[in-house]
Amino acid sequence: MIPQARLVRIAIFDVDGVLSDGGLHYADTGDAMKTFDVRDGMGMKLLQDSGVELAIITSRRAGSVRERATDLGIRHIQQGVANKYAAFETLLAGLKLEPEQAAFLGDDLVDLPVFRQCGFAVTVADAPAILKRHADYVTRAKGGHGAAREFCEVILHNQNQLAGQTARFLGAA
Repeated sequence: MIPQARLVRIAIFDVDGVLSDGGLHYADTGDAMKTFDVRDGMGMKLLQDSGVELAIITSRRAGSVRERATDLGIRHIQQGVANKYAAFETLLAGLKLEPEQAAFLGDDLVDLPVFRQCGFAVTVADAPAILKRHADYVTRAKGGHGAAREFCEVILHNQNQLAGQTARFLGAA
């Protein structure tokens, strides 16, 4: 059991290296393309259905991120963010939440300021060692390959919501 995960009311995700594998694929038009794991999306929906708000805070801008957020019903998305901690503070103030009610899944140095203030800091298996030292939990999965799903399930498990969120799929014939 992870006590910090019990308090989570909002789960915040970085994108590159977390929701995607961190690879950037450029089209001839110059547009960057990303690949998202559909199972990560299911985990995010399960967490959202349990009453936890979802948000994205990312340093880069990409239309594909806006599209993915729309697909998942994520209302809080901040792209092109130079100072993730300032974005984090603004997000929490707007939702009237305390830092200990926030979980953050990040993978690189720009995420450390949020890691040091949020209630539940999580990083991916392939993150740099410094992130792992500052994390409350390190996923077994790599970024873009199930890390977000694992993050969501850890929160759901610690809030005694995982069985209830998955039970509805067991009854379908």
